[in-house]
This record gives sequence, structure tokens and C-alpha cells, in this order.
Amino acid sequence: QVPLVDFGGGSVQAGGSLRLSCSVSRYTYRSAYVAWFRQAPGKEKEGVAVIYTGNGVTDYTDSVKGRFTISQDDARNMVYLQMNSLKPEDTAMYYCAANLRDGGSWLRPGNFDNWGQGTQVTVSS
Repeated sequence: QVPLVDFGGGSVQAGGSLRLSCSVSRYTYRSAYVAWFRQAPGKEKEGVAVIYTGNGVTDYTDSVKGRFTISQDDARNMVYLQMNSLKPEDTAMYYCAANLRDGGSWLRPGNFDNWGQGTQVTVSS
């Protein structure tokens, strides 16, 4: 079974909203760190938000605090990223990631073992 499948991207105008979804395999979902990353053309992959499915604790990078919300649905093994007040600088390919290596920072993509295929978010001004 594929561990992660992410979807839900699209094109919106600045100020709009999108919700990204990450389907996590049942085995991977249990008490796991699941994060969203993004990568804009010519830039490094950037950590956006993370949730620990064991207790729902979340963290965000500063640039999205107050605008993005990461959440989980235990019944469906899903992790969501609700993105509001979108800005053109939010334009990127978004990926979900899971299975953070012990002791690693969630902000570093190299610390995650499993990745979705990515979903494109485009915000026009």
C-alpha cells in the first residue's frame, strides 16, 4: 500500500482558500509526524506545517501562522492543510511527508522517510 497520497491543489486568486488532503496508510498514520512541505521553482523545499497524529499537536512555519491550519481525521487516516488568505508567494508544489526520524527537526525534508507525489498550488495576484 502506498504510504501517502496528496491532492487538492489548484489555482486561486490572492485572498482565496484551498484545502489540501493527504491520505495516509493505516500503518503509517499511527502516532506519526505528518507534515506539509512546499517547493517553489528555483527554491529549496520548505516545511510549512506538521501534526503529530498521536495527540494532535501542531507547529507551523512563521510565514503561514494565522492563515494555514493542519488537522487530522482519525477515522479516515487523513491529514489536511486548510489554506486561507492565500498570497502569490504561497505558489508552489505542496507535498505531504510522514515518518520523521527520531530526534530530527520537522523543518528539514531529509528527516522524513515517506512522501506524497505533490500537488500544485498557484495563487494569482
